[in-house]
Amino acid sequence: MKNIVLATIITFAVSPAFAQETPPQTLITNVQVFDGENEALVENASVLVEGNLIKLVSTDPVEADGATVIDGGGRTMIPGLTDVHWHMTMAEVPQSTILTGDVYEIAARAVPTAERTLMRGFTTVRDIGGNSFSIKKLIDAGVIVGPRMLVAGAPLSQTGGHYDYRLPHEVPADSTLDYWGRTGFFVIGDGVPEVQKRARELFRMGASQIKIAAGGGVASIFDPLDVRQYSLEEMKAIVDVAESYNSYVAAHVITDEGVKMAVEAGIKTIEHGMLVKRETLELMEEKGVWLSTQPLLDDEDRMVFPTQESTEKWLEATTGTEKVYPLAKEIGVKIAFGTDAIMDPAMAEKQGKFLAKLSRWFTPYEALKMATSDNAELMEMAGPRHPYQEGPLGVIKEGAYADLILVDGNPLENLDLVADPHENFDLIMKDGVIYKNALEN
Repeated sequence: MKNIVLATIITFAVSPAFAQETPPQTLITNVQVFDGENEALVENASVLVEGNLIKLVSTDPVEADGATVIDGGGRTMIPGLTDVHWHMTMAEVPQSTILTGDVYEIAARAVPTAERTLMRGFTTVRDIGGNSFSIKKLIDAGVIVGPRMLVAGAPLSQTGGHYDYRLPHEVPADSTLDYWGRTGFFVIGDGVPEVQKRARELFRMGASQIKIAAGGGVASIFDPLDVRQYSLEEMKAIVDVAESYNSYVAAHVITDEGVKMAVEAGIKTIEHGMLVKRETLELMEEKGVWLSTQPLLDDEDRMVFPTQESTEKWLEATTGTEKVYPLAKEIGVKIAFGTDAIMDPAMAEKQGKFLAKLSRWFTPYEALKMATSDNAELMEMAGPRHPYQEGPLGVIKEGAYADLILVDGNPLENLDLVADPHENFDLIMKDGVIYKNALEN
């Protein structure tokens, strides 16, 4: 009897602590759904969100007592957009800040950048270079507003490589850890033991994947575009560390020779790759390596550089953009979408416009699939290092994360609608939370 009474007391004592509140529900009715995977829209559908996940997608009437009901008015619902080549801490930071500023200025500038990114409809980004760990932590905790982030942390570079931002008088040096290395923004490593150590440090900090420079860059000052960076042995050592963490390595590289070596080393995503040739693209397709390139052209949205050298490198690299997209598409290489907006607030604001530029080479369906479920597939290569494990990203289906956009119009017919998200995106939801709802006006 005493045991029964004791059990009863314990039950009543602990039950309130374990009581689970019913997650809030939002029911969005009267929408046509692009699910991120299939070209055909689900017509006259309703989508029920419970908590931060999608509970139901149905063309039948849905009963949801107590749910907040939103009439979509026939608008098109698409998954939240994704950008797999984003730099939250560099997108809007002037290059002068990298040369003369400090990490506090960079962090302060990144906070409004994060909110603006989300309000353009990009609910997930793969942050592929820069110390964005705290930004991600604060977004996930609800302290600041922004997209989900899969953070690479400091990009890893050889001495004299793409991310060696030391000033001329800082070289030669006793240590490769300059200010940016000590603050985890850029990091330099040379030789197999050192690059292994730096890669392990990045995973210790919480990296989802590793980013290295395997070739010369445009915006950087001291590395010519044609230079192949890191030896095969160094790259393989970094790849081995990433694989030991069940993740992968992404490589900044533009030229064909550099891409070929990166693929041989086991790199899984090629960032840029505008000058890659057919034979190397065929090798990438064979090995399942992603081409994470960007629709960067010498047009009205071109990057502007302070030096003639960088301008010439930009022109050389972007001559390949028009060629690499159709060639990779023909061969069947997996292609991802990213923007690489960097050091320019005006360029960052055109994030959606760069997605619309894909219409030069892809149908609206192919472009939207690339910026949703295809990108999500790439990010899943982070395996257990992927920080968002409750459901799939980039799709609208039962059990997926509730990252949703209501578009005033049909972007599968007119991709240019995504170029002006402030005008055409009437509702933006991330993780079940509504951040914009123009339908209430």
